[in-house]
Amino acid sequence: MKIIVFALSLLVTLNTYAAQLTVHAAASLTDAMKEIAPAYEKESSDKVRLNFDASSLLARQITEGAPADIFLSADEAKMNDLEKKGLLAPETRKTLLTNTLVIVVPSDSQLEVHAAADLAKSDFKKIAISEPSSVPVGIYAKEYLTKIGLWDRIAEKMIPTQNVRASLAAVESGNVEAGFVYKTDALISKKVKVALEIPAGEGPQISYPVAVVAASTDLAAAKKFLAYLESEPALAVFRKYGFGVQ
Repeated sequence: MKIIVFALSLLVTLNTYAAQLTVHAAASLTDAMKEIAPAYEKESSDKVRLNFDASSLLARQITEGAPADIFLSADEAKMNDLEKKGLLAPETRKTLLTNTLVIVVPSDSQLEVHAAADLAKSDFKKIAISEPSSVPVGIYAKEYLTKIGLWDRIAEKMIPTQNVRASLAAVESGNVEAGFVYKTDALISKKVKVALEIPAGEGPQISYPVAVVAASTDLAAAKKFLAYLESEPALAVFRKYGFGVQ
C-alpha cells in the first residue's frame, strides 16, 4: 500500500513539473507543427497546445492578452509589431523558415498560367487571396501583383479569405478558378496543382520568425521548445513539408 501511495505521489509531482505550452502558429504551419508537437511531447514532460490562424489574428490575440508562450509568424511585420510593444521575451526572436508564393488551380482544371498576367484573362473570374490588408500571404500576393502592374487590372476578381488554408479550400472546392497560397500548402493537397511558382528573384522574400512571448507563464519551458524547433528533428519535418530552413 505504501508503494502505491509513493507511486501516486511521484506521479503528481511529475505532473506538477510538466509545462503546458500554448503555441500560436501561422495557418500554413498546421501540418508540420501537428507532427512536431507530439514528437516534442514524447521527448519532454511538457504538453503543447497549438493555435493556428492568420498571423495577423494571432498577433492581435497576443496583444489582447490571450495565453501564449511561442509565436510563429508567417511574416516579419507582425513580429515587429509585437516587439515594438515589448511583448516578446528579449533575445528570443529568430528567423526560422522560408517559403514561396504560388498560384494554384483545381487539380482537374484545364486552365494554364504561364505568367501572372494570364489571371487577367476572362477565363479567370474569381481568384482567392487571403485578406490583402492584413494576412501575410495576401500582403505578399498584393505586393507582387502591384510590383508587376497587375493588381489594379484584376483586383475586382479577388475573393478575400481569412487565411491561407481558407484560400486553399476555396480552390479545392472549385468555387474559384485560382488562388494565391504558399508552396507548402499546395504540396499537402491532392485537389489543387501549382499553375505558377513565383520566381524567387521576382516575388516577395517570405520568412517565418519565431519568438518566446514575454507573458509566457514558463519562460524556461518556452525557450526549451524554441530550441527544439531549431533542432535537426524539427527542421527535418519542416523540410518534409516544403519549407526552407535558415
